[in-house]
Amino acid sequence: MIYDVAIVGAGVSGAATAWQLSHYDVKTILLEKNADVGMGISKANSGIVHGGFHHPASTLKAKLEIRGNLMFERLQHELDFPFKRTGILVAAFSEDEMPTIRKLYEQGLANGVHTLEMCGRERMLRLEPKLNPDVVGGFYAPGGGTVEPYRYVFSLVESATLNGVNLLCNWRLIKGFHDGDHWHLCSEDGGEIEARYVVNAAGLYADDVSRVCGGEIFHIHPRKGEEYLLDRSSAARPEHVIFPVPSAHSKGVLVIPTAEGTTMIGPTADPVEDKTDTETTANHLQRIMVLVRNMITGISQRDLITSFAGLRPVLDTEDFYIAPSEKAPCFIQVAGIQSPGLTASPAIGEYVKDLLKEQGLCLMEKSRFTYELRPHRHARSETPESLQRLHAENPAWTHIVCRCEKISEAEIVEAVRKGHTTLDGVKFYTRAGMGRCQGGFCSAKIMKIISRESGIPLEELTKRGGKSRLLAGKLGELEVKA
Repeated sequence: MIYDVAIVGAGVSGAATAWQLSHYDVKTILLEKNADVGMGISKANSGIVHGGFHHPASTLKAKLEIRGNLMFERLQHELDFPFKRTGILVAAFSEDEMPTIRKLYEQGLANGVHTLEMCGRERMLRLEPKLNPDVVGGFYAPGGGTVEPYRYVFSLVESATLNGVNLLCNWRLIKGFHDGDHWHLCSEDGGEIEARYVVNAAGLYADDVSRVCGGEIFHIHPRKGEEYLLDRSSAARPEHVIFPVPSAHSKGVLVIPTAEGTTMIGPTADPVEDKTDTETTANHLQRIMVLVRNMITGISQRDLITSFAGLRPVLDTEDFYIAPSEKAPCFIQVAGIQSPGLTASPAIGEYVKDLLKEQGLCLMEKSRFTYELRPHRHARSETPESLQRLHAENPAWTHIVCRCEKISEAEIVEAVRKGHTTLDGVKFYTRAGMGRCQGGFCSAKIMKIISRESGIPLEELTKRGGKSRLLAGKLGELEVKA
């Protein structure tokens, strides 16, 4: 088969583009080098739906952020992923910061965000009583919010594949060439995909993909952000996303009430050379704790349950690079998608779809399209009566595997049957292993279910793909003999 469009990279940008194209009679394939979708930049970000005030209207970032922000209610209705419009507070803790607050407020108004509200100290504390009483003022952006990024990507891809898009994971591009008629994309394992158009949405590796396909030479500069997650019971959980006054290269260290009930603090913003450097450090944790304690009350290091780091794919311009290649034919560059890329992603998919049309791709809307995914059911949110009915149909609904997050065996089985066959894939789909014990009590049980449902032997199971196996020796009741 010669596809109409091949999308390289199944993060938020690639997934949103695939979802947009799935509305049309277009043969599309989504190619991902990892074992599951959304396992690169998209899984390790702050999950914020930004409010449209951090970037000037002249940037592509601002235009797509504002458009993308407005698309989330409809997307959530159709695709059923966790999203809350919590609002954003930008807080100043000295009078010297108030001119920057005013500048951001006026920039937001210039961008067309007319719901912003300048606030004095009393108004800020009424909106968010957990703010440090030393706050002197700030502004309120009610249009901001939070989303669970991995579930968002999973939902986009699930809808896209349900409506005809093909997905290939564990597919690493090493060479691409255009023969004058269409593209030939070659994978590390010897596979080949042919397509008329290519979309380069490869995140941190978009510069490599462009190079091997004969496109523009540019450089992605990784910028590491360390994040720290607090337990659901943390007294520090605010009602709004709390921003400090930003610096030249960072929006600062934030306090984020995640869409699923935990609290996140971070990120840092440190340039690194290695695109695989996701280490977190005690020094950064202590620095973040000091900064956050200056912003909000109730922060305790005892509430910390895990840490992680993500890498932003930064270009020299600091803006998004979304445009047809001037060197490679029928090739669309989607690079430098750092913050606010998650917020902008629905609009990025729409923008790329329009660029493909301008480049000659024929877009005929499908006569039949499945708009709404079946809503996810969660044992933790069911009433006792509805859980009893579910149990009568399938006893796995009342077999709780993950006690911290109250995730049932039925939910884990659903994740595996939808193609999530790594421990992280199941974790991100269901939240099993995301609670206080971080999988200490449930990982072995989850592995048994994955193996049973997928047919993958226990000794071949991985955390997130690759060649490193989870089990060698004995783990609880599980044992793999050499």
